[in-house]
Amino acid sequence: MPEGLLILLIVIAVTAVIAIVAFIIYRILRPRLKEEKPSDEEILKDELSRVLQDVEDEQAAEEIAKYKEDE
Repeated sequence: MPEGLLILLIVIAVTAVIAIVAFIIYRILRPRLKEEKPSDEEILKDELSRVLQDVEDEQAAEEIAKYKEDE
């Protein structure tokens, strides 16, 4: 068997072993990578609670309530 062909077969075998090991590691870690993602409603609630703040001034709160009633 020519020496060049033997080296090629060794390189292919090493590459195949690396690919198989990588595939096995991927399959073992894959269930951990799938985390539950929050629903759109939960994301919206979190964003609104982060951005919006309660009105501390009573007079401003009354004006806002009146404005909401008028509409």
